Amino acid sequence: MMGDRRAMPSLRQIGASCAALGLFFAPLPSADAFGPPPRPQVLLTAEAHLLAEFDRFAALSDGTVGVAVQDLQTGEIQSRNGDTLFPMASAYKVAVAGRILSLVDAGSLKLDDRLALDPALASEGGIAWMFSRPGATLPVSQLLDLMLTRSDNNATDVLVARAGGPKAVSDFVAGLGIHGLRVDSDTAHLLYRAMGINPQSGTFQQNAGAARRADPMIQRRDVRDLPNMDFMLDPRDTATPLAMNQLLVAYESGKALKPESTQLLFTIMGHCQTGKLRLSGMLPPGTPVAHKTGSLNGVGNDVGIIGLPDGRRFAITVFVMKDSRGHVSRDQIMAQAARAAYDYFLFAPKRRVALNKLNVHV
Repeated sequence: MMGDRRAMPSLRQIGASCAALGLFFAPLPSADAFGPPPRPQVLLTAEAHLLAEFDRFAALSDGTVGVAVQDLQTGEIQSRNGDTLFPMASAYKVAVAGRILSLVDAGSLKLDDRLALDPALASEGGIAWMFSRPGATLPVSQLLDLMLTRSDNNATDVLVARAGGPKAVSDFVAGLGIHGLRVDSDTAHLLYRAMGINPQSGTFQQNAGAARRADPMIQRRDVRDLPNMDFMLDPRDTATPLAMNQLLVAYESGKALKPESTQLLFTIMGHCQTGKLRLSGMLPPGTPVAHKTGSLNGVGNDVGIIGLPDGRRFAITVFVMKDSRGHVSRDQIMAQAARAAYDYFLFAPKRRVALNKLNVHV
């Protein structure tokens, strides 16, 4: 009996054996329990990363930064302060060019038509010297080039007048179904408001000179590149980043202009001479960029179309206002925004395929 009792397993041994069998037959933990999250979750963070980058470089300004980007192939849009109104400054000249080229498309204006400037509107710099000569004119094609590549204010105001005035430019934009972009002034009167003066008569140079002598703050804002806060809060001559992008997309899609005029517009914008450290500042050498800048005290803008290595393109608008840190930091904001968007959209095809398989819409 003693021998048989020793041969039988104890209750403890039986319990241990069952436990071992239970571990053997239990399902193994999934691989996800030990590895990274599923790949789709990683892909979905791309948007959050882009927006976080927008927030990061926006901190370079003590003012307000707005960014809008749109993939021209998929239509995907990402933005920061996309519906906030910003002073366009010279970025409004993109709308002026569209209105002028629409007149060319309609046959009521020719590119070789010669136009003159009202001497009373002639502002400092650029081709202002030409208008001291009676009867001085330039062809529309050259005025467009000066306006878009060198941001010449005098060339712009010749074109604004021929366009039918600021309201005609605004009506052209609204006719494209775009809301949130308005043009209320030619450049001379835009600068008057930026300086905070309201002259009744005299030339621009006379009025601006008298205002600077009478109000030291105007000169101080110029020297220190400080914003006029009253001007920043004025809704006139403003646009949201999303609305400006819509205008660019209307051009690119052929909705606004005939193919020849669209090609001319982007060809000229592709030779822009201003703001070389803005949208283009951090992009790979040779990246095609067709853009237009805008600058005022405390304001820095750049808007345009950027090409990717595979031939795709995206629209981008970067607006900065109420900034007192200077143009260097504003240029860095625009350059970093363009590079972040470039990298984001560069990998969009793979990302788009993965998201479509999951029926996820962005």
